[in-house]
Amino acid sequence: MHGWYTYLEDHSAPHDPRFHEMSHGESFLEVLRTRFNSSGFYCLDEPEAALSFSSVLGLVAVLHDVVQSGGQVLCATHSPVLAAMPGATLLEVGEWGLRRTTWAELELVQHWKAYLEAPERYLRHVLED
Repeated sequence: MHGWYTYLEDHSAPHDPRFHEMSHGESFLEVLRTRFNSSGFYCLDEPEAALSFSSVLGLVAVLHDVVQSGGQVLCATHSPVLAAMPGATLLEVGEWGLRRTTWAELELVQHWKAYLEAPERYLRHVLED
């Protein structure tokens, strides 16, 4: 991303964003806001990786705008927030292969809910005493 930011900054107008002056999450969202502005087909691989909770909500808003303008988004994610995007077709990959599912049935949603309810159930397996 930093190489692409350098390219964009080297070939930009004075009023264009200065990506290197932003945090990683801010710069990524700004790329989405300024470059995902047509009704194209966008493939994203875990775009939430560098984003805070509120920034993932911002990502949902950007992707919603893309879809509203006639675009399509294919997205691989581990984010229950991103997976909750209204109108999304959810496909889950696992030992069963590929299956269509609902948000509530996603394993990642079930695990996040269980973790937030009682973190110690998970932490006891990964932390040594």
